[in-house]
Amino acid sequence: MRQKLLTGTMLAALISACSPADKSADYGPNPPPLASPVYMPSAEFAVTANRVAVPQSEDRERYAENEVSPVLSVADAPVSTFSIDVDTGAYANARRFLTQGAMPPQDAVRTEEFINYFRYDYPLPTDRSQPFSVTTDVSTTPWNPNTRLLRIGLRGYDISYDERPAANLVFLIDVSGSMATPDKLGLVKTALSMLADGLRPQDKVSIVVYAGAAGVVLKPTNDPAKIKAALEELAAGGSTAGGQGIALAYATARASFIENGINRIIVATDGDFNVGVTDQRQLEDMVERNRDSGITLTTLGFGTGNYNEALMESIADLGNGNYAYIDSAMEAQKVLGEELSSTLFTIAGDVKIQVEFNPAHVSEYRLIGYENRVLREEDFDNDKVDAGEIGAGHQVTAIYEIVPAGAQGWLPGRRYEANRPAVGAGGDELAFVKLRYKLPGEERSRLIERPIPASAIASARAPQGDMAFAVSVAAFGQKLRGDTRLGDMGWADIRTLAGNPHNYWRQEFIKLIGLAETQSGGRARARDS
Repeated sequence: MRQKLLTGTMLAALISACSPADKSADYGPNPPPLASPVYMPSAEFAVTANRVAVPQSEDRERYAENEVSPVLSVADAPVSTFSIDVDTGAYANARRFLTQGAMPPQDAVRTEEFINYFRYDYPLPTDRSQPFSVTTDVSTTPWNPNTRLLRIGLRGYDISYDERPAANLVFLIDVSGSMATPDKLGLVKTALSMLADGLRPQDKVSIVVYAGAAGVVLKPTNDPAKIKAALEELAAGGSTAGGQGIALAYATARASFIENGINRIIVATDGDFNVGVTDQRQLEDMVERNRDSGITLTTLGFGTGNYNEALMESIADLGNGNYAYIDSAMEAQKVLGEELSSTLFTIAGDVKIQVEFNPAHVSEYRLIGYENRVLREEDFDNDKVDAGEIGAGHQVTAIYEIVPAGAQGWLPGRRYEANRPAVGAGGDELAFVKLRYKLPGEERSRLIERPIPASAIASARAPQGDMAFAVSVAAFGQKLRGDTRLGDMGWADIRTLAGNPHNYWRQEFIKLIGLAETQSGGRARARDS
């Protein structure tokens, strides 16, 4: 069949003529009854790249600004509260920069996503009513002899392929002109074709695409061949009406909603929305209003030059989904093949961590990473406050650097005795860890509490094995961020700390340290010349 080519203008006119009047409405959790979504054969929707000027290579990438986590005094702020994070996109995106011969922008580095990219040897939970295990341990700090590192690890229970509920998936694919490169639309096709191979008979997939306008190009199906054929026919061209695409994706997901199943939109884009609703806050509001309808949203970022990572991470968080960056077919296999159940099936929602430090044993602390996940202390007990989700098999790791009472810290001394923290007897607890979470379908959170013994400081040893690797990743992320509290920790020290792993992904991490060392040396020479 000869492909019918449409320019962005022609496409917009066609959708306007065929679509229901409220096609671009900002649907809320309780929308009015919808007419059936407009379906178009994907061949008719395709727009070839040679009909639209391909944008020149220009660095217009956007990242949210986040300062490195501050040092806090236990005397002033004894309680630390934050939302968990299982996103991994920052690590894969930084890898893309390093393998292409450049250092990633500091704002592109979120250390918790580096740490959580890897798996650690946390035990499985013993009871699904508490869907994740909690592990804590303390080590000395490789870059500071006066501090200690407190690690908190969570591991969700696994589910088998047959246990996963039926899935209603909507692929929302950006086919605008900015996607007309092999590392964008070409890789999208590869990635989503891999996901199609993991479907079961009770699952179904729809495909929504957007350029200058949005339309549905594949009705719900569980036939991988049809999904792959529809993907293969897509071509890129035109402007980017991402807001309209998101609205239509939610409408499409609702039309095929599966009760007690997985209902998820998977957005594949470079995030460069440039027509229609383009304001990030408006897009975030749209996603936020829809998340309580039982439809979650995951974002897969692609490409270089105009990548809007700030938007990708934000709408995934607000959509109760997760964010990943796909820089290779191998990463696509990892995210949408090996980790498919984790990506789709949520086992615990609104997961928050709160740590209260005992001033008798800790004087100062800082949370490494999680800068954009910090919550107010009172948010912990408030079930209306949104937080992160854990999928089946997911792991979450948080690392605090703490100053034992009486040790030299980062903060200057205080003159007046009443303003100085007391040092001495104060019980046998170093800190008290609390976790809140909701089981799927529940509105009220459940609580886990775990004391950490003060003896953990005295017994702390240099990090070994799994802990050493996690600390190496944390140091790597913080060094890329320009953290001034790493002392004389160099790239070689970070590499040594990581050990000699046999796992492919950990071996790749060792190579990235070498690339960062090379690039940072080149940057330093450029400054000196």
